[in-house]
Amino acid sequence: MVDAITASWHGNNYQSRVFWQNALNLLDDTACVVEVTFEANGPKAFDDVVVKYDPPVPRSGPDRIHADYHQVKYHVDRGGHFGYQDFIDPAFIGAASFSLLERLRDAQATAPAPSLFTFLTTYRVLPTDPLATLISGNDHTLLLERLFDGTTDRSKMGKIRKCWREHLGLADDEALRMVLRGFRVIDGHRSLDELRSEINLKAKVVGLLICNAADSDFRYDELARQLKSRRLNAFTREALLTLARDEGLLAEVRPADPYLPIAIRSFLGPASDLTGALPGNTLLLTDAFRQRYLEDSQSWQSDIRPRVEAFLAVAAKQSRKLCLTLDAHASIAFLAGSVLNVKSGVDVHLIQKGRVGARMWRADDGSTGARFAERMSPQGTGRDIAVLMSAAQDVEPQVRQYISSHALDIGTLLSFSFESGPGQQSITGGEHATALAEQVANAIRRSKVEDPNAIVHVFASVPNAMLFFFGQQHQAVAPCIIYEFDFDRRGNKSYQPSFLMD
Repeated sequence: MVDAITASWHGNNYQSRVFWQNALNLLDDTACVVEVTFEANGPKAFDDVVVKYDPPVPRSGPDRIHADYHQVKYHVDRGGHFGYQDFIDPAFIGAASFSLLERLRDAQATAPAPSLFTFLTTYRVLPTDPLATLISGNDHTLLLERLFDGTTDRSKMGKIRKCWREHLGLADDEALRMVLRGFRVIDGHRSLDELRSEINLKAKVVGLLICNAADSDFRYDELARQLKSRRLNAFTREALLTLARDEGLLAEVRPADPYLPIAIRSFLGPASDLTGALPGNTLLLTDAFRQRYLEDSQSWQSDIRPRVEAFLAVAAKQSRKLCLTLDAHASIAFLAGSVLNVKSGVDVHLIQKGRVGARMWRADDGSTGARFAERMSPQGTGRDIAVLMSAAQDVEPQVRQYISSHALDIGTLLSFSFESGPGQQSITGGEHATALAEQVANAIRRSKVEDPNAIVHVFASVPNAMLFFFGQQHQAVAPCIIYEFDFDRRGNKSYQPSFLMD
């Protein structure tokens, strides 16, 4: 059992790492970050880490954000959950008198608008609590149009409004809406080890020293606390560079990386995400999506596909070596692989994000792991083939239900899973993912010998990097339809077809 002193140390280190996660963006020309403060002088409770932007950055809604005020809550265990009623309980944030919502109300009154107020915690929202349906999959802000849906106080959303409104002593829902604007909840945030990996990756990108994974300590943790004790807790780009020189943090100048950083983003992660790609080498598709859901006016095939293909064609002309970040839907990862296929002559490295932080995945990175167990089963009299890849999650129950409810013309199910069961780290790296993608493609090719024009329906729960490598095999798979699953459970709670690849 972790004792109180160790838990306190971990909590301090966690806050330090959230600071560095943001502060290193000062040295990234694409981040728009101009100042980052560690343990600021206010607003109370949202002063653990304060990030300021110039020019202001877009998030959900019409306003551009000038600042992001963070409250950071670390817990030794990751099994805790919370719901909307915890926001009115002072004990939830370790306070004696004031709740999180009261602190939010006070912060809104003192901070310049428009700003974000971020509650960041390693605990998770209870899946059965109504709060789980109110957090945006786009940028973690509250979905105010869903909360203020015009229903009475007796409705599900009305009970939340009434609880929060009466706790704050507000006259009406409009006053509550003003308090909640810009409030976002980042739950289940990265572990200490994951933050360490991400900080090392960011430090490498911006030219600072990284800490050896074999070291027991992590220099950036203690440095943040020493800076605070010296009252050096607010940093601009120039101040951080001066600190880096004084502390010997500047890495040796090395030859320029031959791999051109590019990025495709169809949804927005936390503001601290770092792609390393310049704006001109970044395809932003967020205008076509509402959170993670395609706008009704948009089409995967006629709107999204041409934009992705055109962007990657231009990037391939710029450089034959690309480092690709995919903060994007699974279907877009597959499409990217189909464009930058093995015959394109482009060498692609991928930034794969996951529970162990962001890592570089290459088709020749030496990673190994178990092969998929293959299972073929008849489904009906149709000519089409359903391909099920269950690496991170078991997709079969939802896929069978979807096929049945939509009367798909499926004759064969090809299932691919691990004997040990699904898991977030079951695929170890790029070479392992490439081998698995080839295994699936070869199995599909064998199944289509008698009917090359049979349509393959692809349902996958695998890392985006593997879908990219699988997309590189698309000629062996096509014609095929790629499906997106509603993991956020805020849409149809099932599958939706995206691209038809021929």
